[in-house]
Amino acid sequence: MADSDDEPRRIYVPVGDTPTSYDRDGEDLHPPLDFPAYKSTRLRHPKQPLIYLPQGLTEVTGPALSSAEVLGKLDNDLTRQYDGEPIGERIIVTGRVLDTEGKPLRNTLVEIWQANAAGRYRHRWDRFPAPLDPNFSGAGRCATDDEGRYSFVTVKPGPYPWGNHYNAWRPSHIHFSLLGRAFAQRLVTQLYFPGDPLFAFDPIFNSIADEAARERLVGRFSIERSIPDWALCFEFDIFLRGPGATPFEASP
Repeated sequence: MADSDDEPRRIYVPVGDTPTSYDRDGEDLHPPLDFPAYKSTRLRHPKQPLIYLPQGLTEVTGPALSSAEVLGKLDNDLTRQYDGEPIGERIIVTGRVLDTEGKPLRNTLVEIWQANAAGRYRHRWDRFPAPLDPNFSGAGRCATDDEGRYSFVTVKPGPYPWGNHYNAWRPSHIHFSLLGRAFAQRLVTQLYFPGDPLFAFDPIFNSIADEAARERLVGRFSIERSIPDWALCFEFDIFLRGPGATPFEASP
């Protein structure tokens, strides 16, 4: 939703024993709507003052997005959605979705999308001359459990060129989308991988002014959750607000 000069932006999250909204504050925490180094924001950011639209009954009584009827058995395992296995390094990505006080958010829909191991999306507009993997969709979803935990099995995405500037390459990353009770409550962020040499050259990653906040987008390698002879694990906890809040993409 949007905000006016007199009203802070509020983003609504799943209800229960947790707050139903929070103020999206902190200029250094979240990327700005217009970041010149990220060229496409010049075309997409609002040119007029934003108007805050409170959510009504229509917005908060939508479909049960994380119900068992919606989710498929293999939706969270991107390596088993086709007859064959995808090419690439198999990994586990897991973490918890938490509110301001560190309480778990249960039954929250978490969706991901990503490039394949060669750095190409299965999308008609992706013209990067890298191979498409017939056994990899690049999309998955699951609902958090009683501890607020989600888990995906996938392959590590490759970096790819994106034309923002000369010799521009995106670091390996996975897009995350969180949905509360309705589509209007969507939050979007990205997971990066430790030690990527492209961090210093990526304006999207560096659109977050606070260095500590940027580091919260980098997953933690976990040898404890890695499965011997099968897959390495990266942990990525998502905090909706507070001192350890996860940076989210700004949306008008």
